[in-house]
Amino acid sequence: MYNSTFTSNNNQEESNRLILDLKRIIEKEFDATDWSELGLLVNADHIISNHPRLLRSLSWGDGDYGACIIDVLKTIRIDNPQNLQKIKEYLDHRSGDKDTLHVSNQIAEKKITFSPSVFAVPEVNVENDLVAVMMPFSGFDNVYSAIKNAAERANLRCLRADDIWDNSTIIQDIFDLIFKSKIVIVDFSGKNPNVMYETGIAHTLGKLVIPLAQSVNDIPSDMIHHRALTYLKNGEGLERLESDLYQKLIKLSES
Repeated sequence: MYNSTFTSNNNQEESNRLILDLKRIIEKEFDATDWSELGLLVNADHIISNHPRLLRSLSWGDGDYGACIIDVLKTIRIDNPQNLQKIKEYLDHRSGDKDTLHVSNQIAEKKITFSPSVFAVPEVNVENDLVAVMMPFSGFDNVYSAIKNAAERANLRCLRADDIWDNSTIIQDIFDLIFKSKIVIVDFSGKNPNVMYETGIAHTLGKLVIPLAQSVNDIPSDMIHHRALTYLKNGEGLERLESDLYQKLIKLSES
């Protein structure tokens, strides 16, 4: 009887450790599509979709996301203890080369591998409530205020490069900010070459880009097919920009 109880407790501890190991990987790597694949693999779609917090916490980067993962994995184990091993094999198979960085988002169907020489790739996750703003600094504070107001109304955080100083070079701060943001707002007003360069980085990293401009003539020809928000740089125009941008941010943050 003692040996049977000891073995049972031992198996439970091993199972709990496996859940914690799986949780750490999932918390770092998973998006909503990965959860759908996992649900299909172990026939747990109903557990994942019916959990009251899991996918919402993932989407918004809430602090209880890790606890939600553990809760779901425990429920999946109750449904079938062998499912944990299947999930481990799934994660082992998808991880591939541990030293290779993959850049992806929920929209892209393909993944790219890159190794930049100009930037250091930050070891951070995408913050789903973070909006990066790329725009000229001089003379645009009132425009930035309108953008921040729109972001705050949409329950999002908004930063531009002069809000941070984490690295010795501003371009690294800009790259880090774009890398960890879900949405990037770019203001092409005045055809600022830095904004053009930063937009290219954002598109390469698969970010959701919202173009702004005071004139459609400021938008690069390669970007003219993208829907842009145009605005007048006066009180009424900035109020309209805030309203239009708020609607856009709400739609994109729910995607």
